[in-house]
Amino acid sequence: MSFKLGTSRKPISDGGVVDKKLSFKSSDASIPGTPVIRKNLQEGILGEANMDGSIYISNTVQPGSQEERQVLIHEMRHATDMKLGRLAYNDDGVYYDGITYPRETINGRDMIMIDGQWKEAGDDFPWEKTANI
Repeated sequence: MSFKLGTSRKPISDGGVVDKKLSFKSSDASIPGTPVIRKNLQEGILGEANMDGSIYISNTVQPGSQEERQVLIHEMRHATDMKLGRLAYNDDGVYYDGITYPRETINGRDMIMIDGQWKEAGDDFPWEKTANI
């Protein structure tokens, strides 16, 4: 018995965005192999990379916008670091490049200790610096 492949289709692009075979568009907010979920996030939070491999993107981010693209790129850098074992987190801490940064909720705010000081999550942390490159 023989097996015959079907005819091939080449990807077709529109303005530099592939819109056929093997495609994803920023307006779809999808990344192959990574679930992207739109939801209400805390004020000032545009995206979150999760330990389960998913990414949350804030409902306040306009679908298809440059901001959405930037948020997805940023969060994919975190997701990649997590898959490589470079970054991890739980309720007790953030673990980055072999260093443990303690984490606590203080006065209802997510705080991380860095350089001996408690700082609110979202500040200028080492894992954020590398994701902003």
